[in-house]
Amino acid sequence: MKNTIVYYFILLIPLVLSSQSTAKNNLKSAQEIIDQIILRTGTERLKSTVDKIIVGDPETPVKGVVSCMFATMEVLEKAVAINANLIITHEPTFYNHFDNTEPFKDDLIFETKMKYILDYELVVWRFHDYVHRIKNDGILMGMVKKLGWEEQQLEKGSLKFNFPTMSLADLLKNLKKTFPKNSFYVVGKPEMAVTSVALVPGAPGSMRQINLLQDPEIDVVVGGEVSQWETYEYVRDAVKQNQNKAIVFIGHVNSEESGMIYAAEWIQNFIKDIPVTFIPSDSSYWSY
Repeated sequence: MKNTIVYYFILLIPLVLSSQSTAKNNLKSAQEIIDQIILRTGTERLKSTVDKIIVGDPETPVKGVVSCMFATMEVLEKAVAINANLIITHEPTFYNHFDNTEPFKDDLIFETKMKYILDYELVVWRFHDYVHRIKNDGILMGMVKKLGWEEQQLEKGSLKFNFPTMSLADLLKNLKKTFPKNSFYVVGKPEMAVTSVALVPGAPGSMRQINLLQDPEIDVVVGGEVSQWETYEYVRDAVKQNQNKAIVFIGHVNSEESGMIYAAEWIQNFIKDIPVTFIPSDSSYWSY
């Protein structure tokens, strides 16, 4: 009897191994998933883009997908803990817009992070330009939902919002409810009347922010960040001239991260055979 059990167990071994091999072969590669995501955005392939595989083998079979704002060490560790190996990040992994690693040769911080990615056979793909090309802009859609501004948006995809008249101080109180952990940088009179707001996520540059402030129908721009010697100073002069203008900077992560929640939910609509999870990066700094 004992020999019979051993015999049948031996017969089962190749079947189990074959099943495992088949399951592995049925997994989509990182490149296949990336191609599917780009296709679903409905835009043509971009000839010049930062959206590329930053680290990893494109043929890696994907066991799970993580969407995030930044592929921080903490996010990478959490991805490994849930057995996800395709990391889709909105912003750079290696500390500059183009993920140029040349300046970080022999840098301990860079080398430790790179080693972790390689040791766990992760694939890190940048999803910056294409996510903004999802119809109505995936980042903007996620942020509007986070803020609860759907009814105030002039039209779907618009950066402009109309509110019942309130003060700038009231607007800040509402923003603080959405982002209770973070401080904001504000230029403008707290008592000024606000009815129209433009939302400009991320860091599109000062002229994008200033162009919206030049619109006579816009009272306040809520943005991510900019150099302090640019839009800040434009609005400071506007306030001195008694113009009804203000700028509120809520931070880069605050202004875009919810867009990657939207991206994860959007990807789940067509990637159904493997888990797709959003992992927050949260703000990179704390305020004292």
